[in-house]
Amino acid sequence: MKAITIPEPGGPEALVWADVPDPSPGPDEVLVDVRASAVNRADLLQRQGLYPPPKGAPPYPGLECAGVVSALGSEVTGWEVGQPVCALLGGGGYAERVAVPAGQLLPVPEGVDLAEAAALPEVACTVWSNVVRLARLGSAETLLVHGGGSGIGTFAIQLGAALGATVVTTARAAKHDRLRELGAAHTIDYSTEDFPEATKKATGGRGADVILDIMGGAYLGGNVAALARGGRIVVIGLQGGRRGELDLAALLAKQGSVAATALRSRSAAEKAEIVRGVRDEVWPLIGSGAIRPVVDRRVPMDRAAEAHRVVETNDHLGKILLTVP
Repeated sequence: MKAITIPEPGGPEALVWADVPDPSPGPDEVLVDVRASAVNRADLLQRQGLYPPPKGAPPYPGLECAGVVSALGSEVTGWEVGQPVCALLGGGGYAERVAVPAGQLLPVPEGVDLAEAAALPEVACTVWSNVVRLARLGSAETLLVHGGGSGIGTFAIQLGAALGATVVTTARAAKHDRLRELGAAHTIDYSTEDFPEATKKATGGRGADVILDIMGGAYLGGNVAALARGGRIVVIGLQGGRRGELDLAALLAKQGSVAATALRSRSAAEKAEIVRGVRDEVWPLIGSGAIRPVVDRRVPMDRAAEAHRVVETNDHLGKILLTVP
């Protein structure tokens, strides 16, 4: 089979579509013939040599995929050869085939085509596990989503709105109209506005109950300033750096909390538990049309370098799919 390999870390040109050995499923795994994968920020870091895959994962990038089951491990039940599926992966989605732990498989949601389903597993599992399971977003609360135009952002906006929360998001002004269509009640241009002040203005001075942050260090102080009393900050990315100054007095005054999580490094059992929660609580919202995959464009997988360049510019909205040629 063919897969995207990284012979040497570097820029997008480091991605090479090459012949690699075929995978075979272990006893509790399912072999999936991949139809599409999707680009995530972690893939860019892996390409640069900054984010190696977890032990036992395939060496190729790709944290999610959609395709068709082609073989079952000896201990697998509940899935059938020929069944369309999508999957959360530790790696290996940029390939023609991938072996997936059965607990990380999901059916293709009703009303979603097979390639589009590749845009869902990573964002759905990340957003649900942080916003719902960890931060416990309530229907009468306000959710602040940083990077609203990203794959994570577009999904979080929709999920927050579907749960009845008021959603505030930061993004470039050119993306605001589309983000309001997805369910954002208030949009903030981070390049010209002070997001803590804009958040407080949008909430009548109260602030955000839950903040989903992809920026990390650069936004830590601002997030505390934007937080409502009893609010929860969840950091899931470090695009703004890994270090920041935390005013503990300000956090104490608001009785707030800060948590940080990563999905890729979790155990197979933890991932399977998250996948079950997503299937039970999020997949019905997708089936009803309350949440839809947001796809900026589709790029053939052998042109993955082109897709990585687009993501690096931040000019896209939603996910970029890589389709198997």
